[in-house]
Amino acid sequence: MKAKKRFGQNFLIDNTYINRIIDSINVFSNDLIIEIGPGQGALTKRLKTKDCELIAYEIDEELKPILDSLIDASTHIYYQDFLTVQNIATSKEIVIVGNLPYYITTPILEHIIKLNLNPKEVIIMVQKEVADRFLAREHTKEYGYFTLWLKYFFEMERICDVPPKAFNPAPKVMSTVLKLKRRENKPQIDINKYQQLLKDSFKQKRKKLKNNLTNYDWSKIKEILTLNNLSEDVRAEELKEEIFIEIVNKL
Repeated sequence: MKAKKRFGQNFLIDNTYINRIIDSINVFSNDLIIEIGPGQGALTKRLKTKDCELIAYEIDEELKPILDSLIDASTHIYYQDFLTVQNIATSKEIVIVGNLPYYITTPILEHIIKLNLNPKEVIIMVQKEVADRFLAREHTKEYGYFTLWLKYFFEMERICDVPPKAFNPAPKVMSTVLKLKRRENKPQIDINKYQQLLKDSFKQKRKKLKNNLTNYDWSKIKEILTLNNLSEDVRAEELKEEIFIEIVNKL
């Protein structure tokens, strides 16, 4: 079975890294694992040993001869694009696992948030450059809108970096396994207004915050900046999450 470029397929074949992923997953028998993009099933076979319900979404129907052999009473395979899933009805705690196509990593994470799945863990393989952006700290060029948006929902950690040779075919970039744990004590905010504030604040990163937020009440934002000993000339990448939270609540 050849990997298809249009689906961004790079199959993980190195057991060292499969083991690292499996060992990082914390599930109980009454939990639900959702796997995104099982591919040839290398990870799926190991997920089945967790002895809980497993649902996998695979876009490539040509993989059916391989994946259908893994179906049983507790393992279900759906041949559809995960981004088209509109609802997953369950009362179980959810753990999401996936070796994500690099070009749709962000849309998939946005979709998980949009579905209100509220997973207790998300363990994903992504391009290292993308992982660096998700984990970025303020005052760095990688720090941006999606860094803060993910941070609101999850506590993130790097499990390990994965070299190209661990895949077939080998990608041209390094990969990273990330673990996102549900953030239990999220700040109380209007989530839609917060997302819009973040998008607007970072829409032109080289500009000052004031120039990106011309449609906002700057006097209220200035008040928060002053309380935090920050200049009006500050850029979005210099602000911690706590300050953005203060700003959206003030507005």
